[in-house]
Amino acid sequence: PPVESILVEVPDPEGPFGAKGLGEHVLIPTAAAILNAIHHASGARITKVPATPTRVLKAINEVCG
Repeated sequence: PPVESILVEVPDPEGPFGAKGLGEHVLIPTAAAILNAIHHASGARITKVPATPTRVLKAINEVCG
């Protein structure tokens, strides 16, 4: 079915210049992106956050032997 979007502009008195924060949405894929970057760079698969140096080195040592 057709969807009609309606833009409602109401300034937020708490935010800078009337803006409302939406930064939380970008945090959802961040951990997966970082862990995949570690995997692509090192071959080590990290499945638990935070990816501390100890966890990363342990995973790399498991891959490299």
